[in-house]
Amino acid sequence: MPNEVTMPQMGESIFEGTITRWLKKAGDQIEKDEPLFEISTDKVDAEIPSPVAGIVRETRFPEGATVQVNTVVAVIEDAAETAGAPSTAAPPAAPPQQAVELQPGAESAARAPVDEAAPTQSKKAPVPVEEESARHVRYSPLVRRMAKDNNIDLNQLRGTGPEGRVTKEDILRYLKQREAASAQPSISAVSEAPIPAPEPRTPTTKAVSVSSAQPATSAPPPASLPGEVVPLTKMRAIIAQRMAESAQIAPHVHTVFRVDMTRIVQLREREKAKFEQHNGVKLTYMPFIAVAAVLTLRKFPIVNASLEGDSIRYHQNINLGIAVALDWGLIVPVIKQAEERNFLGVARSIADLAERARGKRLKPDEISGSTFTLTNSGIFGEEFGTPIINQPDSAILAIGGLRKDPIVLTDEHGNDSIAIRSIQHFCLGFDHRIIDGSDAGRFMNEFKKTLENWNQQID
Repeated sequence: MPNEVTMPQMGESIFEGTITRWLKKAGDQIEKDEPLFEISTDKVDAEIPSPVAGIVRETRFPEGATVQVNTVVAVIEDAAETAGAPSTAAPPAAPPQQAVELQPGAESAARAPVDEAAPTQSKKAPVPVEEESARHVRYSPLVRRMAKDNNIDLNQLRGTGPEGRVTKEDILRYLKQREAASAQPSISAVSEAPIPAPEPRTPTTKAVSVSSAQPATSAPPPASLPGEVVPLTKMRAIIAQRMAESAQIAPHVHTVFRVDMTRIVQLREREKAKFEQHNGVKLTYMPFIAVAAVLTLRKFPIVNASLEGDSIRYHQNINLGIAVALDWGLIVPVIKQAEERNFLGVARSIADLAERARGKRLKPDEISGSTFTLTNSGIFGEEFGTPIINQPDSAILAIGGLRKDPIVLTDEHGNDSIAIRSIQHFCLGFDHRIIDGSDAGRFMNEFKKTLENWNQQID
């Protein structure tokens, strides 16, 4: 029985997606839940799994095609009916008569996350590229073609794609290194210089990093050549559109507060080992900040509100967006009903969402519906940033860099002294149509007090 695979809707406001890469082609065998193709939308890049096991009979759109949601993009013959039948490739059917926007260069839009490391491969005898499908090694057609054209044994490469799959970027990086090592202009020159393996990813049974403040540590995808004109990816184009729209429709005002984080720094240093051991999650600063924001939002609901026409909607729940920087764009996964979670619950949610965002494993409802957003502008040493509001939110809080500064302290008797304190700047960007400067100031003052006088349980 033929099973139709449709373009999924990756969020309430998403009506189309761009097919950036087919991971299987017509005639290939596929298991249930094995990735079939990759898509890119304005909110997320994701791998789409097969709903059934069987044989891919046809793929109806080429890589780079932008397709409306719920449109059939592939057909898979059920495994039960294809048992014993040869896996012969069927010619792709003609695309349906509907508007399809082709994105030049979109095949590189969905880059594999750089922190997806491959296990170390043992040395094997070279295997012809044509035999890879039979060995169930999941290389894309583009990767196989590039390997064949350039005389590359894919078994000797360590990929940075999901489950260690070799990607187009891995091939390009290897060719560049091989060319440099052999000092030959041809990219087909033979060399014995394999690409370096990225650091292995921490197993899921161990602690993972909580904060999206940590930038990816693996090598980024190859940079564009000087003078090269590269089309925007689908995600990048929509990000540009949304940011321009937000800046145009919402009169942005920013206020910056300096917060003494010494109490939290000392608490974290004292408790981080025990916290990780007991809970399996690293104790970073992000959950402290997130919990403080939630507690303050409950006292100032106008900062958690949204403008709807001529009315203000005061949201019943606090849906906390956490901006996560990716090598191929920016995404804002959302902790729904954050006010109902304790410190540990918030810490685990941040860790889980950030990890799955970088691994292209977020669910559609996890990237929409935020009412307030946190973004970390201090990961590269900035004092603070002035963020653009994530619509339809009315406010966004940018987290600056944490540093030690000499500070003048005044005791209860009015005596001054100088001390070294851990200082962090926070910048609230707010929509002045519904949030006044006095509201923003009171909000930030309460947020500052919550952090400086932290008294919440963390376990």
